[in-house]
Amino acid sequence: MIRPLTGAMTLLCSMCTLAADFALYPTGPDQDAAFIRFVNATTAPLDVLGQAGQPPLRLEVAQPASLLFAVDSTSPVKGSLVSGAHTLALDLKVEPGEFTTIVVVSQEAGIEQVAVRETPDDFNGLKASLAFVNVDKSCSDASLRPAGRSADLFKAVPVASLQRRSINPVNLSVQLVCANANVGAPLDLGMLKAGERYSVLLVPSATGPRLLSATDTLSH
Repeated sequence: MIRPLTGAMTLLCSMCTLAADFALYPTGPDQDAAFIRFVNATTAPLDVLGQAGQPPLRLEVAQPASLLFAVDSTSPVKGSLVSGAHTLALDLKVEPGEFTTIVVVSQEAGIEQVAVRETPDDFNGLKASLAFVNVDKSCSDASLRPAGRSADLFKAVPVASLQRRSINPVNLSVQLVCANANVGAPLDLGMLKAGERYSVLLVPSATGPRLLSATDTLSH
């Protein structure tokens, strides 16, 4: 059983306490638990600040995605997102059983945060679970397909939303499609494992839409 954290969120792995035998994906979260992660889609390191006195959670450009942290679903998640000279306040409610991804993207005047919410219910221990998250306004109905193929894995995903599906555990590269045209080079996801969950995130950049990948791993 999950013991959710109380008060403001705790950001570092050593501060996220879960039962040692807790299995997130086969059993699903406890009804009172909620989860949050952060993705740095800017060109500079991102610091996520929680309670006063705690060290920040730093997300480098080369390793942009955090683990999933358990938070108390009865209290707002509060903190600050800091990138260079730019700071954003973080204050949002994560509902019981919900997984929220906060993606921080660059803007002309600084940075912006986009919250994408999911309530997983698709576990299949024989398959891999893959999500496609779109936070790029320049590709408002994004699709994703296996590289070199014409069939879509995900079709017309709106901005600030995601789609998820179960797929066979295979070695997979994916191609972004915007306005029915391939955009950028394929992204190699490697060998997807049965029973594991993964995300591909479409984010903006100075050179156009780009893809990031993350494994949906729970912090212990």
